[in-house]
Amino acid sequence: MNKFGLIGYPLGHSFSKNFFNEKFNSENINAEYVNFEIPTIAELPNILLSNPDLMGLNVTIPYKEQVIPYLDELDPDAAAIGAVNVIKIREQKGKLKLIGYNSDIIGFTDSLEPLLEAHHKKALILGTGGASKAVFHGLKKLGLEATFVSRTAREGVLTYEDLTPEIMDEYKVIVNCTPVGMYPRANEFPNIPYDCLTPNHLLYDLLYNPDTTLFMKKGADKGAIVKNGLEMLLLQAFAAWDIWNE
Repeated sequence: MNKFGLIGYPLGHSFSKNFFNEKFNSENINAEYVNFEIPTIAELPNILLSNPDLMGLNVTIPYKEQVIPYLDELDPDAAAIGAVNVIKIREQKGKLKLIGYNSDIIGFTDSLEPLLEAHHKKALILGTGGASKAVFHGLKKLGLEATFVSRTAREGVLTYEDLTPEIMDEYKVIVNCTPVGMYPRANEFPNIPYDCLTPNHLLYDLLYNPDTTLFMKKGADKGAIVKNGLEMLLLQAFAAWDIWNE
């Protein structure tokens, strides 16, 4: 039986495990998906050793960057982003070969692209954590110029205080890559000037719990197009499956 899995710490509730095991079950695929909750990335070689039937892994926090030195090869997207969330495991000349990919960028671009219109030329990315890097490169692939927004001032990065009406008019796409507004703190929202939003704006929230975050609701109240991150989550899982099987 082929085996796939997830490495991260802590894992708690994992979307991937439920998603893939349900897929294997409903499509009669002879495979299983297992969570490997490892306190340090140095445990990865032990996992590979004790699971010789492992064909692929997903990687989540905090190992998307830490895993890179353990890989033999990086796909161009993963190399550009500097983060990996999918590993393909192959045997070559009796040795394991690990290839790193980033399916977050695929999920994000495939989910955002249908919503884009001619006036969507520049984007603000709220947050500078792991996911924001994939979003930055995804926007670049779609032809959008992107600028990061952070609570901390530094070169080339805007702060929330810098978001003047002029900036809000210039940047018509806003992507929330922060955990602000996620359940159980669903009464919170990123501190942007919502009064400046118009029907020409597009607000994309990587969060999907709750379905409609306050960030999205406040945007929709101004007529903006809004979308949550659930489709991106599904699309990056489909992309992972394609990577493992190609």
